[in-house]
Amino acid sequence: MTPRHFDLAIIGAGSGGLSVAAAAAQFGQKVVLFEKGEMGGDCLNYGCVPSKALLAAAKQAQAMRSGASLGIAPVEPTVDFAAVRAHVQRAIAAIAPHDSQGRFEKLGVTVIRAAARFRDAQSLEAAGEVFTARRFVLATGSRPAIPPVPGLSELPYLTNETLFANETLPRHLLVLGAGPIGLEMAQAHRRLGAAVTVVEARLPLAQDDPELSAVVLERLAAEGVEILSGRAVLGAGRGPDGVWLDLEGGGRLTGSHLLVAAGRRPNVEDLGLDAAGIAVTPRGITVDAGLRTTNRRVYAVGDVAGGRFTHEAGYQAGIVIRNALFGLPARARARMPHVTYTDPELAQAGLTEAEARAIHGGKVKLARWPFVGNDRAQAEGRTDGLVKIVTGPRGRILGAGIAGPGAGELIQPWILALDRGLKIGAMATPVLPYPTRGEAGRRAAVNYFQDLASNRLVRAVIWLVSTVRR
Repeated sequence: MTPRHFDLAIIGAGSGGLSVAAAAAQFGQKVVLFEKGEMGGDCLNYGCVPSKALLAAAKQAQAMRSGASLGIAPVEPTVDFAAVRAHVQRAIAAIAPHDSQGRFEKLGVTVIRAAARFRDAQSLEAAGEVFTARRFVLATGSRPAIPPVPGLSELPYLTNETLFANETLPRHLLVLGAGPIGLEMAQAHRRLGAAVTVVEARLPLAQDDPELSAVVLERLAAEGVEILSGRAVLGAGRGPDGVWLDLEGGGRLTGSHLLVAAGRRPNVEDLGLDAAGIAVTPRGITVDAGLRTTNRRVYAVGDVAGGRFTHEAGYQAGIVIRNALFGLPARARARMPHVTYTDPELAQAGLTEAEARAIHGGKVKLARWPFVGNDRAQAEGRTDGLVKIVTGPRGRILGAGIAGPGAGELIQPWILALDRGLKIGAMATPVLPYPTRGEAGRRAAVNYFQDLASNRLVRAVIWLVSTVRR
C-alpha cells in the first residue's frame, strides 16, 4: 500500500485541531485532518455552544420572575421545552458552517471522516489507507469522566454529550458534580422549571476563589438549587420514579433524571500511542513547554494534553504553528483565564489570592470593590458580587477575579493588564464612561492606594479619581 504524504496530519476536528488546520493550510501547507465524530468537536456540539444557548433561554425565563423590585409584576413563565431545544439546535446550526468539512476542504485541507491511529513513529492508518507526514498534531479532546459509583453504569444517566438531546424537562434533576458544567446546567434547568439537587464530594467550584464562588453559590441557593457539598455518592440505582443516589453519612436522593458532571477524561485510547513512542498519563498526553510529545514529530493540544478550555486549545494551536511549521521557539503558558457562566458569572484571570500567597507570602496585597458601590449595578437592581484584584511586590497585578453579572466581559481589560505586566496604578487612571459596571474595576484599583492616604498628595488624587464620574 502506497502511503499518502502530507506536511501536517491532525487527529481531531475540535477547536484545537481546526485552528491548526486552518492556519497551516493558509500558510500553504499540505494538511490532512481526521475526525471520526462531529466536526467542531465537543464545544460546538455538546459543550460551549449548546450550554450557553440553554442558559440564555433560562435567563429569559428568570427575567419574567424577577421584575418586582423594578416595578414589574412577576409572571411565572410557560416553558415550551421542545422550543427551547429547537433554539439550542439553531445556535449549533448557525455556527456549524464555520467548522464544517466543506469549509475546510475549500481551504485546501484533506478531511478524512474516520478514526486514525499510529502504525509507528512516522505513519498513521485510517479508512484502510496509510498516511505519513513531517509533523503530526493530536487534538482528540476529552469526554465525561464517569466515577466508579456502584450501580451507576446500569443507569440511563445524562452527560453533556446527551443532555441536549433530552426531549423532556426533568421533573427533578440530580447533578453529580458541582464544577462549572454541573452548576451551569443546574441553574439552567432550575430556571426552566425543574427541581434540582447537586451533590459534590468535595467543595463546589473548588478551583476558584472561595470569596467569589460564594457569590455564585448564594444566588443558586436563593433560586432553589439545592447543593450538598462534602457528600460522596456510595451507590446508585433505578427506582419507580426514576433514579436514586445513596450518600455518604446516610440519606437517599431520588430524582427523575441524573446528570453526571464529575470532570473530564482525555481521549487517548485507540490512537496507537505506544507504537509511536508517545508517553501518556491519566491527565493526558505528556508534552513539553512547546507542546511537543515524547515523539519529536508529534504535538498535542487541548484537553488531550491536559487542557480545560476551548480558548486554551485555540491558543495552543498558535504555539504549535510557530514551533512545528516555522521552527520558532514558543512556549505555552500554563494558566488560562476562565469563566463560569452561571448568573452571576464568575471570571478569573491569573493567580487567585491563595495561589499568590503560596508564592509571594506577605507581599500580596488585595484590592476590592463591591458592585453595591457601583451606580450602574444599583440602577439595574443587581448589586451582587465584587471585583477582587491580587497584587504582588510594587503593585504588579498577579490576578483578577470578578463575580457578578457580565463578569466574563468585565475581566477582559484585566487579562490585557496581566499580559502586559502592568501595575495596579495603570488601571486606576483611565477615564471610563459613566455609568458602567466597568467602573467597579477602576474603583478597585483606586482602592488599592487607600493605605497610602496619609500622604496629602496621594489623598488628593484618590479623592479626585473616586469622585469624578463623567
